[in-house]
Amino acid sequence: MRILVVEDDMLFGNALQKALQRAGYAVDWIENGLEFAGSMRAAEYDCVLLDLGLPGVDGEACLKTLRERSPGLSALVITARGGLMDRLRLLELGADDYLVKPVDLEEVTARVRAITRRAQQARLGDGSVLSHGELRLQPARRAAVWKGTLVPLTNREFWLLETLVRKKGQIVSRERLEEALYGWGDEIDSNTVEVYIHHLRRKLGPGLIRTVRGLGYHLAEADSEVSGVHGA
Repeated sequence: MRILVVEDDMLFGNALQKALQRAGYAVDWIENGLEFAGSMRAAEYDCVLLDLGLPGVDGEACLKTLRERSPGLSALVITARGGLMDRLRLLELGADDYLVKPVDLEEVTARVRAITRRAQQARLGDGSVLSHGELRLQPARRAAVWKGTLVPLTNREFWLLETLVRKKGQIVSRERLEEALYGWGDEIDSNTVEVYIHHLRRKLGPGLIRTVRGLGYHLAEADSEVSGVHGA
């Protein structure tokens, strides 16, 4: 799951990024509102953490842009403005939740988890399940079921598989899969995606994920999957 942090305070922004990374999220961090629109075009996010007092373009303008372009994207606003009218205005502008500074980093992580879970449930409907053939994914629980058996996956294995399921019928480039796994500042080994694909093939069988040389990866058609043995 990928998060964009928009915060101009260096110390606080760095602390937010590290806390969210420890919680298992891929995190990108920008320090002003001028970069916001470009960042939203450059990657697909599950949640935006937005400070209101930004240089260049303020947080309210960024929130309006977010709601116009990505109405279903989760938005958590962190603000120093704690008055009732300020809070009501944030909700009217489309914030899913807000926190008033100073904030506790554990609470930020908990709020992010809560609003992204609600968004996933809203997107997926009552069942909250993504499916492809005999594969079932429950993003809110990070649970994967293959041929009726719960398969233990690491966070990044799950994110990679979820990306492929959401893009089923399409070839997903290696670069897009790297975006799903890491933030901008993370160092990525040249064979990282291949390693996680190998792990998934061990756990789900060799036929589910297909390689298209020079282009990327895609899921096999549901009726052509090759059965495999669950591995560690």
